[in-house]
Amino acid sequence: MRIRTPLTSLLATTLAAGGLLVTADGPAAAATTLEVTTAAQLKSALGAAGPGDTIHLADGTYTGNFKATTPATASARITLTGSPRAVLTAGGGYGLHLNGASYWTVSGVTVTGGQKGIVIDSARGVVVDGVTVHGLDMEGVHFRNSSTDGVIRNSRIYDTGNDGRGMGEGVYVGTANTLSDKSDRVQILANTIGPDVGGENVDIKEGTTGARIVGNTFDGSGLTGANYDDSWVDVKGDDVLVQDNTGTRTSNDGYQTHTQQSGWGCGTVFRGNKSTLTGATGSTQLAIDVTNSSTGCRTTVYAGNTVAGGKGLTNIPLTP
Repeated sequence: MRIRTPLTSLLATTLAAGGLLVTADGPAAAATTLEVTTAAQLKSALGAAGPGDTIHLADGTYTGNFKATTPATASARITLTGSPRAVLTAGGGYGLHLNGASYWTVSGVTVTGGQKGIVIDSARGVVVDGVTVHGLDMEGVHFRNSSTDGVIRNSRIYDTGNDGRGMGEGVYVGTANTLSDKSDRVQILANTIGPDVGGENVDIKEGTTGARIVGNTFDGSGLTGANYDDSWVDVKGDDVLVQDNTGTRTSNDGYQTHTQQSGWGCGTVFRGNKSTLTGATGSTQLAIDVTNSSTGCRTTVYAGNTVAGGKGLTNIPLTP
């Protein structure tokens, strides 16, 4: 049985021996909904929630930096949820930091105003669903420190990279210049990324494997050229699927593959993507620019990909 209890009541309770949460009505069930209306309550709830619990945010503004460190399980996830009018606003730092918080689901809320939006560190199976992330100095959502099997879906990310350093990627997977960050099998599904994203809409770093980038809508109008960002998606990891995405407004290419570290950036598959390069001014202006084909990295570009404007679909032979 799920007990729906205001957080103010929960915070007045004590923990019984063995860690069982006790309310004024007696022992709580394993799954509890924590109702939150203030920033202080949210910080307390992030520390108090256990496997199976839900933290529900009322509409309103929650000012601060919010962090969760308690892992859940695949069969008993912890959920942080609210409407887009439940707004986490940070004056700096990370809006929401899931550090070791495996098997959390974050849904519906808005994160804005910080250095970075949602950062997932050393966590498995995190799902970010239907959130809005915007108004940031740097990247929107970052899976890093070997955060595996994560998902971001049905979300909107825009207006990032406002500190002018070209570090405003929409979704960032892994860590640059290292192979120790194995943030593998991250799925980026059915999101709307852009406008005014001050880096690539999606950046898949070397050392990561098995990312899936499917069904997204990209807008590259915020590309600055800093740190070589001149495409919606930059793939430097291995065995990445890029499928059924739609992109517009790029400074140069739609999608790029690179070998940043020897042996990486290989095995990418492009299928069913629609690219509009009208207005691009870069040197190559390809929908799919495979920069590492000469290194022996296998990349597959299916004939079902399409392009309008620019200088062509790709620079490697098509697969029927």
